[in-house]
Amino acid sequence: MITTLKNAFKIKEIRVKIFFTFLMLVVIRLGSQLPVPGVDRTYFARWFASQTGDAFNFFDAFTGGSFLNMSILALNITPYITSSIIMQLMTIAIPKLEEMQRDGADGRKKIASITRYVTVALALIEAGVMAIGFGRQGLLATYNVMNVITVIAALTAGSAFLMWIGERITENGVGNGISIVLTINILSRMPQDIAQLFEQFVIGKSIAKGVVAAIIIIAIIILMVVLVIVLNDGVRKIPVQYAKKVQGRKMVGGQTTNIPLKVNTSGVIPVIFASSLMQLPVVVCSIFSINGTGVWAEILKGLNSNYWCNPQHLEYSIGLVVYILLVVFFAYFYTSITFNPMEIADNMKRQGGFIPGIRPGKPTSEYLSKLLNYIVFIGAIGLTIVCVVPYFFNGVFGASVSFGGTSLIIIVSVVLETIKQIESQMLVRNYKGFLND
Repeated sequence: MITTLKNAFKIKEIRVKIFFTFLMLVVIRLGSQLPVPGVDRTYFARWFASQTGDAFNFFDAFTGGSFLNMSILALNITPYITSSIIMQLMTIAIPKLEEMQRDGADGRKKIASITRYVTVALALIEAGVMAIGFGRQGLLATYNVMNVITVIAALTAGSAFLMWIGERITENGVGNGISIVLTINILSRMPQDIAQLFEQFVIGKSIAKGVVAAIIIIAIIILMVVLVIVLNDGVRKIPVQYAKKVQGRKMVGGQTTNIPLKVNTSGVIPVIFASSLMQLPVVVCSIFSINGTGVWAEILKGLNSNYWCNPQHLEYSIGLVVYILLVVFFAYFYTSITFNPMEIADNMKRQGGFIPGIRPGKPTSEYLSKLLNYIVFIGAIGLTIVCVVPYFFNGVFGASVSFGGTSLIIIVSVVLETIKQIESQMLVRNYKGFLND
C-alpha cells in the first residue's frame, strides 16, 4: 500500500486527484463545525449526554461528530446511503428500474438521478422529524414555524451538498466519493475513542497493568483489522470451461475462466440493516420523549447494545441473539436479491460454458445455490464476530467507543478499494503512455 502511494505521488495527474480529494475532505470537516441557525447547541449537548442508548452514538460516529455539534452537516450522507439501498432493492422489484440498469451507462445515469431525488426527499423527512421533535424539547432557541423551516432547509442543503462533494470526488478525485466521505467521518472520531480507552484502562494504573492493558487494546484492534481484511478479500473461485466452436474458418472458445464468489458477498449491508432495525424503536422513543415503562422499558433495554453482555443483567443479552439472527438473515436476503444462480447458469449455457463435473442448466444452478449458501453462512459468521467483539468488551469491561465492527468493516473496505482504484488508474496511465509511444 505504501509503495502504491509513493508511486502515485510521482504521477502528476494522480497527485492532483489526491490533492483535490484532500481539499474536499477539509471542506467537509470545516462544514461539520458550522452550526445550524437558531439552534441551541448547549441544549443538544446536554440531551445527547443524557442518552443511555447507543443508537445516536452510532449515528454520530457516521456523521463524524456533526450530529452532536448540530452543524449544517448533521444529517451527513446517511440519507444518500439509505436512498442507495432502497434503489438497489427497488431495482430488483420493479422491472422498469431493472431495464434501466441493463441499459448500460445511460440507464445507470437515470438511476443515479432518481437516487438523488430520493436522497433529498429522505433528507427533508429526517430534517423535519428532527426540527419538530427536538424543537419542541428545547433544541430551537425560539420554537416557531420560521425557525423550523430554517433548520429543515439547512439540514437538507447540507446533506445535498455532501452528496455533491461525494460525486465530485468520484469524478475528479481518487474515486469512491461517498464511501470516502463516510470513512473520513468515522476516522475523525477514532482518535478521541482510542484516547478514551487508554485513559480508562492505561493512564493512572500501575506500570505492569497499564502495559498489559495497552498491549491487549492494540492486539484486539489489530486482530479485528486483520479479520476484516481476510473477510473482505476472501474469494471462492469457481472454474468455468467454455467449449470450442467453429466460427467461419476459425475455432474459437475453449478458454478457462472462473466465477469469483466473495466470502462477504453482501458487505456491510446486513449489519446496517440489523442495527437500523434494532435501533429504530429506541430512536423514535428518544426523539418524541416516550419513556417506556414496565415490559416496554425492558424491551427497549434489550434493544440497546449498552446492556448486552453485562454479567449482572444477562437477560438483556437476548437482544444480542436477535441481532445476530438478523445479521445472518439479512446476509442471506441481500445475497439472494443481488446474486441469481439461475440467471448465471442460463447465461453460461447460452455461451457454451460449464463448470467441470457439473451438467449445464438446472444442475449448475443447484450447485451454485448450494455453494453460495455455505459461503454466505461463513461470511455472516465472520461479520457477526467482528461486530460482537466490541459489544462483549463494552458489556464486560465497560469499554464504550463510538466505532465498532461496522465502522472497521467500512474503513478497511474503503481503504482497500481506494488503493485498488489508484492502482488501476496508474495501470491505465501506463497503458496510455505505452500506446502513445
